[in-house]
Amino acid sequence: MKHLVYLIFIIGFACQPTKESQIDQPLVDTVTIAKHIKTLASDAFLGRKPFTAGEVKTLAYLENEFKSMGLNPGNGDSYFQEVPMVELDAKPSATMIVSGNGKEVVLNRAKDFVAITERVVEKSALDMSELVFAGYGVVAPEYGWDDYAGLDVKGKTVVVLVNDPGFGSGDSTFFKGQTMTYYGRWTYKYEEAARQGADGIFIIHDTAPAGYPWLVVQNGWSGASLYLDQAEGQFKPKIQGWLTRDAAIKIFEASEVDMKGYVGKARTKGFKPFSLDLSTSVSVENGIKSDVSQNVVAKIVGSEKPDEVIIYTAHWDHMGVGPVINGDSIYNGAHDNASGTASILAIAQAMSKLPQPKRSIVFLAITAEEQGLLGSKYYGENPIYDPKKSVANINIDGLNYFGLMKDFTVVGYGQSELDDIAKKYVEAQGRYVLADQDPGKGYFFRSDHFQFAKIGIPAMFASGAYEAMVGGVAYVEKKQQDYLENKYHRPADEFDAAEWKFGGILQDAEVFYKMGLELANSDTWPKWKEGSEFKSIREK
Repeated sequence: MKHLVYLIFIIGFACQPTKESQIDQPLVDTVTIAKHIKTLASDAFLGRKPFTAGEVKTLAYLENEFKSMGLNPGNGDSYFQEVPMVELDAKPSATMIVSGNGKEVVLNRAKDFVAITERVVEKSALDMSELVFAGYGVVAPEYGWDDYAGLDVKGKTVVVLVNDPGFGSGDSTFFKGQTMTYYGRWTYKYEEAARQGADGIFIIHDTAPAGYPWLVVQNGWSGASLYLDQAEGQFKPKIQGWLTRDAAIKIFEASEVDMKGYVGKARTKGFKPFSLDLSTSVSVENGIKSDVSQNVVAKIVGSEKPDEVIIYTAHWDHMGVGPVINGDSIYNGAHDNASGTASILAIAQAMSKLPQPKRSIVFLAITAEEQGLLGSKYYGENPIYDPKKSVANINIDGLNYFGLMKDFTVVGYGQSELDDIAKKYVEAQGRYVLADQDPGKGYFFRSDHFQFAKIGIPAMFASGAYEAMVGGVAYVEKKQQDYLENKYHRPADEFDAAEWKFGGILQDAEVFYKMGLELANSDTWPKWKEGSEFKSIREK
């Protein structure tokens, strides 16, 4: 099928599109999207990793594109927001020792545990730190849940379960059942342990509730990693890490506390944390390197309410140059996420040709998503635009190149009224809206939109991802399986003009374009829905 290209010839002022026809006749086209993907995912951009020559080239390209469209700088008179980061090259001790009650358990690095520190120090250590079992490590007032109730963990190390109490309960009304809440994410558990003042925290890994095998933990928590360069005085545990399930069982067996059915006990309302009557010792040595990366930000200024903003986001970064696989060492990141970056450029170009909207429209290309949503986390902690006046975030990450799609899968469906706004445009394309088919893996918390949700801004993350117009569900499953097994975070994630079919990418881009224009030319404030953990943040 030939690629769909929408062309609108605007002749004279009288023929300019009305604000209604702007939505009906989008100027987004596949030619523009394909051009940007081909460029950004080329070997010349060296995989677009922060702190490399690939970053320098990417930043220059994005700034030049926004300038050529006539968009204004989005951060005062600059197109950039500095994101200070630090690279910590963690080297944990070879063993982690757990002792007490006349017993000693020796755990081996990588096989039984992984450990890091986010403290910017050459060495951080736990020395005979008391171990405490704190259930799921969750404090959720809206559920009447506090796993730290009545316990002072300052100077101690907490051991917690992965995911949240609802997973595996068989009760869809308990937390959110099989759908992971933010309380189930490892990032939340580390944050909560820090708030509680714990010296250390270890999460017990289990493949089903985690959503990934131990191998992912081994690889992800080893070697050099980037973190935000935190302000002085911000507390972080001395050690953060993971334990295998087998290692946790060895620890529990060494404890004199009856740990039979510990998962069931932790899932019981009224669960109280308790000491394991054991202590642990483990250390991490760091190589330290500080540097500054950049978010790229541009805007179309609103005519009536310029301080009210709709924010489009896509992360520009990928994995850079890495280990050679099949003779190739450049991790190009065409799907992840040249496709999203190209889409916001195409949407920006289309909108730049239209009459000025009532509200401002911001285009934010974000750094260091692959290192833990760092660029968006920094924005969330240092927002350029007032979160109370930020109408919505539309995040574009990894649009599928499988051709025209029947579905529009919303990750975190039911969280906000943005679902309802999208639905009418999706259905006008002859498609249907679908909830994420694997909600237990917590994908809502694994892309940049989440950092906007955390500060109360309704956020959308969606794409055609389930059923193709030609080939159906089976075809998409086969393509996705091939991508995950052979291309995801590998050099093979490249742009291939013969393989890529842009119909589905264009469908999604049109929906995002129309949503943004509707919000930019109305007084609508989409809300979080009942049951969303972000509703109370917005209402404050």
